[in-house]
Amino acid sequence: MNTIYEYSAVLNNGQEVSLEQYKGKVLLIVNTASACGFTPQYEGLQKLYEQYKDQGLEILAFPCNQFKSQEKGSDEEIKKFCDLNFNISFPLFKKIDVNGDDAHPLYQHLKNEAPGLLGSKAVKWNFTKFLVGKDGQAITRFATATKPEALEEPIKEALNA
Repeated sequence: MNTIYEYSAVLNNGQEVSLEQYKGKVLLIVNTASACGFTPQYEGLQKLYEQYKDQGLEILAFPCNQFKSQEKGSDEEIKKFCDLNFNISFPLFKKIDVNGDDAHPLYQHLKNEAPGLLGSKAVKWNFTKFLVGKDGQAITRFATATKPEALEEPIKEALNA
């Protein structure tokens, strides 16, 4: 059975990271954008991270420019924006594609493991969230409009599993 631990990704600073380093952690993997109506969700994600990181939660943010070009900046500009506006402390990765032929392999995996509404595979918009259990298996997908605060119970369940 495939897990997310078979993949790697490049952090915003250029360092390649094997997702195996997150083994035993609960992950919330989110495609983000700086110029989206949902961008304020960064604040809620940071609160969740602060509240549950010591219990084993990691939030992985993957900027993406595929939805109405709402993430036009360079990786440096994205990091600066996140630092200035939301002071995030969870990992921020390099900009990726989440759909199409150039979709990051991690997102290809997540979309297959946790399809969206009516079984759709495509990520519909920025701030789609995938919850991954301690075993590296995708548990579920949350829609863009699902606020980070609404994820507290599913995260607690995953942490206690």
